Amino acid sequence: MNSKENKMGTMPVNKLLISMALPMMVSMLVQALYNIVDSMFVSYISEDALTAVSLAFPIQQLMIAMGTGTGVGVNAVLSKALGEKDFEKANRAADNGIFLSVVCAVIFVFIGLFFVDPFYMSQTTDAEILQAGHDYLSVVCCFGIGMYTQIICERLLQATGRTVLSMLSQGLGAVINIVLDPILIFGLLGFPAMGVKGAAVATVIGQIISAAVGIWMNISKNHDIKISFRGFCPDLKMIGTIYKVGVPSIIMQAVGSVMNYGMNQILIGFTSTATAVFGAYYKLQSFIFMPVFGLNNGMIPIIAYNYGAGQRKRVLQTIRSSVILAVGIMLVGLAAMQIFPAQLLSIFNASEHMLAIGVPALRLISLSFVFAGYCIVMGSVFQALGNGVYSMLTSIVRQMAVLLPVAFLLSLSGNVNLVWLSFPIAELFSVTLSTVFLFKINKTVISQIGISGQ
Repeated sequence: MNSKENKMGTMPVNKLLISMALPMMVSMLVQALYNIVDSMFVSYISEDALTAVSLAFPIQQLMIAMGTGTGVGVNAVLSKALGEKDFEKANRAADNGIFLSVVCAVIFVFIGLFFVDPFYMSQTTDAEILQAGHDYLSVVCCFGIGMYTQIICERLLQATGRTVLSMLSQGLGAVINIVLDPILIFGLLGFPAMGVKGAAVATVIGQIISAAVGIWMNISKNHDIKISFRGFCPDLKMIGTIYKVGVPSIIMQAVGSVMNYGMNQILIGFTSTATAVFGAYYKLQSFIFMPVFGLNNGMIPIIAYNYGAGQRKRVLQTIRSSVILAVGIMLVGLAAMQIFPAQLLSIFNASEHMLAIGVPALRLISLSFVFAGYCIVMGSVFQALGNGVYSMLTSIVRQMAVLLPVAFLLSLSGNVNLVWLSFPIAELFSVTLSTVFLFKINKTVISQIGISGQ
């Protein structure tokens, strides 16, 4: 047995989960930190600049959806192949995953060149917001190759149990972004002041450097897979297998992009400050949600590997431990937003008007955290077991069938504070549906693991 099989298949589950997830949680916290720092520096340009960056989030979320969805598919296929000791299949999954990341980048170059201005004009007529939005989002879209390569390289490292290397790769990019933000935004150390565009340039430079490090790590340190493009031809069957798992994840996150766009439309009808508050909330909540996503990134290859190896007991124990950890993290986040909402918003140079809207917003939205940790873990469990459609359906119902319609109906009251209640209401539906799907997948998949044919 090789060392990776020993680790994934025999190490005590709780110890394995912590060793896999902790580096990813740290790297995700660094990622969340630079998201907050990014918006913090932009807010010191003006509130309109912060609004412009907030309005860009649906497109950025769509970009991330394409990358992480592809990565989820590659991760699940590769981990399961390694559990089955099918190393040739694992190599094909890695090669085709890298190819798909390049395809994603090309798509968003096209969007960056032709669709950024129409996207902003559909949301606002404010000239300052339009200009700042163009400066920021066109750079992010046209230079997305760094982000996509970074994501796929991290997933390859995670799938083979090398989460510390993944943490170092991602963390380096985030630190570079944090350092470059004030330099490029405000023109320090002899650099020209680029304003909002400087934030975007700092972001893509960090991503490109992280991607380069990730490529080097996979070639020189990741001995469980062999990346080679000599004579490469896209494997349509493998791509189909990757996206069987990945497409539901892409749709799930793309639905989130539509939700954010719709919510921005609802909120800007009150005031652009409400949109800035929503953007600030998303930056803050990433500091709470990102560690849970990091936990998921450590959990998925464990479940997928032991699913492939027929180890049902280890799959169940991984799920239980992940839920407990995720709910604990979310409760800490709930407490922070209930006790310190004004202090958290002050990070973004919040005006009195922004605080008046933002303090009740953070307190009401964060009530959904009670259920969100459980739902996030369940979504990743479904993906790891090859049933990403369950995650997709849960996300669609939560965001499109419940959250947006409820937010719109509550906005008719004329009270922006009531709009925030749509989040905990939607999460109640999500936890119910996630539990129903858990019972179904336990009956059809988990209970069959280890039985002949698995």
